[in-house]
Amino acid sequence: MEDLLTEIRNCEVCKAHLALGPRPIVAANPESRIAIIGQAPGTKVHKTGVPWDDPSGKQLRNWLGVTDGMFYDEKKIALIPMGFCYPGKGKSGDLPPRSECAPLWHIPLFDQMPNLQLVILIGQYAQHYYLGEKMEKNLTETVRAYKNYLPHYFVLPHPSPRNRFWLSKNPWFVEEVITELQWRIKDALR
Repeated sequence: MEDLLTEIRNCEVCKAHLALGPRPIVAANPESRIAIIGQAPGTKVHKTGVPWDDPSGKQLRNWLGVTDGMFYDEKKIALIPMGFCYPGKGKSGDLPPRSECAPLWHIPLFDQMPNLQLVILIGQYAQHYYLGEKMEKNLTETVRAYKNYLPHYFVLPHPSPRNRFWLSKNPWFVEEVITELQWRIKDALR
């Protein structure tokens, strides 16, 4: 695993397309019980090199019901983005994750983590990649149908502060989905 992580962290496959240059961000361990598949690091995470070290990460840890120490314990939780480097700015926020990363690195990572109990798919990019045609017509309906993807996958919207409106429009998410998510997290980490 250490050799693989070193290879990923030294990756420059899409260097020419990265405004801030390559800085692959990943955390994993052969003992990981949960894998969180996110989108791509933002500018703050690119600077610090710490996955989910931003307001979205704080919200995600709250949803999961875990402490920072548990979240950043690679023997418990692997943090694997769809795109390992900051993709750059677009018209309405960050660009989509680079498409080279997941096909290149996800299977080798998962092959090294035999103890995974749960894979959390955050946002449309991860859900489209892993669920494909099993997704519902949009993110809201996919998250509403989260039970269809259990016990292996758990689907979530992105925990970005920009999603406050979505959260206020969908109170069932916190009432039902987060309750189930926290139970699944405790069970996987037992």
